[in-house]
Amino acid sequence: MTKLPQITNMAELRLEIDRLDAALVDLLAQRTAMIDRAIELKPGEGLPARIETRVEDVVTKVRARAIAAGLPPELAETLWREMMEFFIAREEDVLGKGDDGE
Repeated sequence: MTKLPQITNMAELRLEIDRLDAALVDLLAQRTAMIDRAIELKPGEGLPARIETRVEDVVTKVRARAIAAGLPPELAETLWREMMEFFIAREEDVLGKGDDGE
């Protein structure tokens, strides 16, 4: 579990939440850039947008990390599946759905 800074009132708490939200947005922007790079690389490697084994591998790793960090794994899985579906749809817009319709 992550150790929280000493917070004594709601104003301090809100500032810390805002700081964390900004960091999360920055990290999501970096992840989005990685997906954009995947869109560039996948055609050269003959890979479709959706690779179900990769999706499940990511979920397994995220759940394990969530447990280690003291985050409910169900929350982490829900967030990551939603995020991955968004990114897969983004990839499919560029790459197409592939031969099997996925």
